Amino acid sequence: MATNCKNCPLRKRPLFTEMSEEELEFTRRFKSGELTVEAGTVLLMEGSNSPQLFTALHGMGVRYKSLPDGRRQVINFVMPGDFIGLQAGVMGEMKHTVEATTAMTLCVFKRSDLWNLFRSFPRRAYDLAWLAALEEHFIADALTSVGRRSAVERVAWSFHRFHSRAEAIGASRNGECRVPFRQQDLADALGLSLVHTNKTIKRLRDRQIASWNDGVLKVLDAGKLLELAQIDDSAPELRPLV
Repeated sequence: MATNCKNCPLRKRPLFTEMSEEELEFTRRFKSGELTVEAGTVLLMEGSNSPQLFTALHGMGVRYKSLPDGRRQVINFVMPGDFIGLQAGVMGEMKHTVEATTAMTLCVFKRSDLWNLFRSFPRRAYDLAWLAALEEHFIADALTSVGRRSAVERVAWSFHRFHSRAEAIGASRNGECRVPFRQQDLADALGLSLVHTNKTIKRLRDRQIASWNDGVLKVLDAGKLLELAQIDDSAPELRPLV
């Protein structure tokens, strides 16, 4: 059965801002159902026009753009609580692809109801605009990593982001969290070769800072990881949950 928004497990997590009863009831009406997909399912295809928008309830995925010859650039990773498809809802088509890395459960919203949200509930519409601004901020941070951080700093930055996000949604225990992506995905996201990425991860493991094996990330020295990542604020920003 679909999860009632009032009982959503993500609402209890410190990453997300509190909803008023009015906002919660509107979101409950906005949600049209849930979708469960297997790993490898393409949720939204670059260039497509989807009638649905999603929030990731469980599971993880990857966002990427493709070149005509098949090469791809990973631009972000999807984690529980992320809103998916706003680009298609506003621009008419997706400008990148979203693919499930693991089995996922998604809250489903009708794209046709998006304009009703803007007309009838501006506070929730502002939340969507805020999420879009957050994505813009992330892309700027990622571009800074690719352009200015060294290889070890890039990997440390990505490990810190994964771990801090997992902590904020209650998916980390004793410094360990699930990061079920391929090394190639991480290499694509950070602008590194697969070989360079592998060697850099080994350097972090040898220095007893962090390890990533079999899809599990373990932070061994949070202070050194943060120092390497060159991040001023270690906590992820509070965000609305749609």
